[in-house]
Amino acid sequence: EKGYETGEHAPGLKLGGCGAYKAAHHIIKTHAKVWHSYNSTWRREQRGMVGISLTSAWGEPVDPHSQPDRDAAERYIQFHLGWFANPIYRGDYPEVMKNYVGKKSAQQGLGTSRLPTFSVQEKTYIKGTSDFLGIGHFTTRYVLQKSFPFLQVSSYHTDPDLAELVDPNWPAPGPKWLYSVPWGFRRLLNFIKTQYGNPLIYVTENGVSETMQCSQLCDEWRIQYLKGYINEILKALNDGVNVKGYTAWSLLDKFEWNKGFSERFGLYHIDFKNKKKPRYPKASVDYYKKIISANGFPNPREVMS
Repeated sequence: EKGYETGEHAPGLKLGGCGAYKAAHHIIKTHAKVWHSYNSTWRREQRGMVGISLTSAWGEPVDPHSQPDRDAAERYIQFHLGWFANPIYRGDYPEVMKNYVGKKSAQQGLGTSRLPTFSVQEKTYIKGTSDFLGIGHFTTRYVLQKSFPFLQVSSYHTDPDLAELVDPNWPAPGPKWLYSVPWGFRRLLNFIKTQYGNPLIYVTENGVSETMQCSQLCDEWRIQYLKGYINEILKALNDGVNVKGYTAWSLLDKFEWNKGFSERFGLYHIDFKNKKKPRYPKASVDYYKKIISANGFPNPREVMS
């Protein structure tokens, strides 16, 4: 979406309304081809696994008693996670995605939907092409129904007819988009369990960045973030969600998309101005080491069920 819709990321194309959908369509088909290639050529010998890693926030209805808000929250998650996961686990794009993009395309006077379609053969070929689901998750949004004017140029952002809100009380230690909302992770994991037949899950990315330009090694807020989110994964495990592993994002400060080196997710601080790029452990390193060595929280009284 940022590479082919808004042009913020490489390759910097602004193909409003259709670029992101076309790119995703190719990614899904290519992923399936790789899975089948491995399955037929290497699996018997290597006994490995091939999956896909998808990053998604959680969408919570602003008013849980409002049907329009609940429907908008459903669209939010389907337009994010379901966009890729639904074809892989259920054989096609989410119905709500097909309906909304199709409706908006017709209103624009287009003969076909801006959301590409899979042939019957492609649906069969794509469905089931994941031995595990990798999940990247960072934050949550409140979601409500919002209709966009017909005259407005439709895009991936306006197609689902929704607006996103945040709670000003949510901690936001890093960039403006990343609020710490641990309970959203448990809900996302349970959604995956229900929606896609409880697949094997590896958490491939979860963490928080800092934007302050200093070697701040006392990152207590990162410790609280990790504690909160890992605790919600443990709750999801108790719910029966099939989470097999967890990876904190990230080991080191690094080059972060179009933010360059200004946004730091690392457990280790890197002095990028020094030619040798020395690494300094932040306080979260010691905390995370204890979690790893205990394979859980060293002190169970730290957390609540």
